[in-house]
Amino acid sequence: MAEDLQIIQGDKATVYLQLLPQLEALVGDESDAIANLANVSAALKSTFNFFWVGFYLVKSDELVLGPFQGPIACTRIQKGRGVCGSAWEQEQTIIVDDVDAFPGHIACSSASKSEIVVPLIKNNVVIGVLDIDSDELATFDATDEKYLTLLCQWLVSVL
Repeated sequence: MAEDLQIIQGDKATVYLQLLPQLEALVGDESDAIANLANVSAALKSTFNFFWVGFYLVKSDELVLGPFQGPIACTRIQKGRGVCGSAWEQEQTIIVDDVDAFPGHIACSSASKSEIVVPLIKNNVVIGVLDIDSDELATFDATDEKYLTLLCQWLVSVL
């Protein structure tokens, strides 16, 4: 597959439905996890123009920054801290409409206004999280949760 995404604009669900099979084709037979996470980050950022898209991977007792697209980010996050650490601890997706109202939010960038974090769960163990930030309030909803969860479920099968 060429490294260009072919996305016809439409509602959010339509865009996800166009993007997901292209990501599967892009990753294809690539076995390197870092390469795959990097391309997924880039594809999500360029398709939706999110402020920040990236992965944190569980290493020992903390989340460590992995491939991402956007401004510099926090490098390490403890379990239970911030939105990412909370999603890891709770083993569930967290949507935050206003990060300033989230208790214990870790402000890697003051430009971030809303966030969604989806855990990557493999063999019933969280191995990382997909973290997406927007520079607008209340960007994420049930549609994002549905399709990003599907993406993460598929992604862990190729990691």
